[in-house]
Amino acid sequence: MRIGIRAEDKSIWERRAPITPDGVRALVNESDLEVLVQPSTIRVFKDAEYRRAGARVEENLSSCPVVFGVKEMPSHTFVPGHSYVFFAHVIKGQPYNMPMLRRLLELGCQLIDYERVTDDQGRRLIFFGRHAGLAGMINTLWALGKRLDWEGIANPLSQLRQTHEYGSLSEAKEAVSAAGDHIVRHGLPREVAPMVCGFAGYGNVFRGANQIIELLPVREIAPREVAAVATSPASARDVVYKVVFKEEHTVEPISPDGSFDLQHYYDHPEKYRSRFASYLPHLSVLVNCVYWEEKYPRLVTKADARRLYCGADAPRLRVIGDISCDIEGAIECTGKSTEPGNPVYVYDPATDTTTDGVKGNGPVVMAVDILPSELPREASTDFSAVLAPYVPAIAGADYSAPFEELALPPEIKRALITHRGELTPNYRYLQAYLGA
Repeated sequence: MRIGIRAEDKSIWERRAPITPDGVRALVNESDLEVLVQPSTIRVFKDAEYRRAGARVEENLSSCPVVFGVKEMPSHTFVPGHSYVFFAHVIKGQPYNMPMLRRLLELGCQLIDYERVTDDQGRRLIFFGRHAGLAGMINTLWALGKRLDWEGIANPLSQLRQTHEYGSLSEAKEAVSAAGDHIVRHGLPREVAPMVCGFAGYGNVFRGANQIIELLPVREIAPREVAAVATSPASARDVVYKVVFKEEHTVEPISPDGSFDLQHYYDHPEKYRSRFASYLPHLSVLVNCVYWEEKYPRLVTKADARRLYCGADAPRLRVIGDISCDIEGAIECTGKSTEPGNPVYVYDPATDTTTDGVKGNGPVVMAVDILPSELPREASTDFSAVLAPYVPAIAGADYSAPFEELALPPEIKRALITHRGELTPNYRYLQAYLGA
C-alpha cells in the first residue's frame, strides 16, 4: 500500500502537514505502508525529518492511489480513479470550489473530507478548531493592543506579537500571561475599563480561545450582567470580564408567544431572529467561534454596525476576532478573509468599506482563515495523532466496490463525498450547486 502526503501551496503561510514524521514512522513500521512526501520549503517539518522517518521524498505523487493534504488541491493534480483526503470546503456548495468538485467527479476520483469525519452523534473527530481558537485569541488580543496604541492609549497588550511570530505556543502563552500580570499589578487604562470580552460559541474553537483568555485575570459574568458591568463605576480595572453567549442568548422567537427551544431553533431557524445587537454597545471585544449557515440569523449585521458606530459617541467595541471567518456570515462586516501577513482591517459602517490595518472609524476585524497555520507544529501533531489510526483503512480500501459494500470505518465512510465519479447518497444535494 502506498500513500502520498502533499506539499501545501494554497498560501505561503500554510505550514501544516496532515501526517507528521512521527506519524509516518508509525505507519511505515506498523502498517507496512509506503509513504511518499512532496518536498516543501515552507512546511514546518523538514524533508529530512520525513526521510529519517522512513518516507521517500518525491515531487511526483501520481503513483500514490491515496493522497493526503490539508487545504484544497489544484484540479490539475488529480489522477483518474485515485482518492484524495483534505478539507474540501464544498459541503455548503461553495461556488469557488465547485470546479474542483466537478473535476473529481469527471475523473472518477474519491474525495474524503475531514470536515465530515464524525461519530454516530454527528460530532466531528478530525479538526484544527482548537488551534484556530488558540491562534485567533492571541491575534485578537494583539489587534486590541495595536488599536489602543493608535488611539494613544498605553496598554499592557501592546507588547504582544502575532501568533506566528512566536517560536511556540508555550512562548506565546508566556507573553499573554505577562500581560495578565501587568493588568493585576497596574490595572487596565481608564479609557478601556471595564474590559468586557464576549465569546459567541462554546465548541472546539471556543475551547482553544478560552485557554488564552484564561491566562489573563478573568472574571466570568452571565449575559444578563453585561450591561450593568459595562456601565457601573464600581466595575474592576484589574480584571477582564468574560461572557459566553449561547444560542438562547443570541436569538429569540419571532412570535411573541414563542419560547426558545434549542432543537426547535436548529430545525426551524427561520422562526427566530437575532437579539445580539442589545449586547454590542457593552462589549470591548467580540470573539466569534460559531459555525454558521445562511439559514441562521446573523450575530452582527451591517445595520447593527451602523447604529453602533455612526452615533455621536465612540463605542466601546474596538475589535471583532472573527475566528470562524465566514465571509459576510455571522459577522456581516467580515467582508474578506485575511492571511497572517496582513491579518486585520477596519470596517467603516458609514461607507461600507474596509481599510487594512487598525486605523479608522469602525471595528478592527481579525479574519485570518488559516489560523492553525500560525501554530503549525502543535496543530499538525494533534491532527496527525487523530488521523493516523484511520490511514491504513483508507489506504487499503477497495474503492472499485459499490458504495454500499465499500469497507471503510463508518466515521470515514460518512466523509466520502465522491465515489467512482458519483456523489454519495448523503451529498447528492450538491448536484444542484454543480449544475449552477
